[in-house]
Amino acid sequence: MEAPLLPHHPGEPSPPDSPDPVYWVTPRHLAGDDGMLAERIGDTLAELGWRMWPTARDTLLYVSPDGLRGAEWLLAAYPFKLGGLSIAWQLSVRPHADAAMAEWNAYFTTGVPYEALADLLMAIDAREAPDLAFEGAEMVINVLSAQGWVRDVNRPRTTAIDPGLTSSVSLEPVPPLIQDADPRPDLFGWQAWAEPVLGVPYLWCASFSASVPHDLVAVFASSLASPVPVPRRVLPKSAEGRLTIRRR
Repeated sequence: MEAPLLPHHPGEPSPPDSPDPVYWVTPRHLAGDDGMLAERIGDTLAELGWRMWPTARDTLLYVSPDGLRGAEWLLAAYPFKLGGLSIAWQLSVRPHADAAMAEWNAYFTTGVPYEALADLLMAIDAREAPDLAFEGAEMVINVLSAQGWVRDVNRPRTTAIDPGLTSSVSLEPVPPLIQDADPRPDLFGWQAWAEPVLGVPYLWCASFSASVPHDLVAVFASSLASPVPVPRRVLPKSAEGRLTIRRR
């Protein structure tokens, strides 16, 4: 099934004799996940003290110490796709530990820069009430605009595009299969994606259900748009010619 799309964390540098050189690249939103999305996020969650166990579906489930926050590595389960890409991580938050249903969910495909996802998880972990919204939607666009992303002329309060016109973050009707505690139809949630070359497959996609607090989405967006270079050993082929690369 497919749902149609309507200061950070440098990795460990290569040792001097490593056969795989490290490249420091920008922009971050086109840097890909280095093929290390499971490992990097797993390390982040372990450092936060989240417990992990494998499930019967061949997934890895992480739960925060208070039982309110969850992250699941889903790639082996093939739950559904976003923009033709497999879902890799699903994040969820519950209002209380015994709640049968998550208050909100967020989904990320392979290829998403792991720094942005790690920053989001640290913000979720630090929030006393991660299921409650405290800021308005325009906060997301404001943080992107502050880092040079361009507001859409027709939707300046709900859509921003990177200067290279390859990535977008926008408030859209929630795609099918995106789960949320709010049962109302025609809800809007934040959607993000990178398309380095028009008409070629997406590099990555992300979908936030309608109840995800805007300030948490803003953390992801701000990290995504950060100008700070990130280390990569494997560069996405679809972004060739659009990355500024400096070999370490």
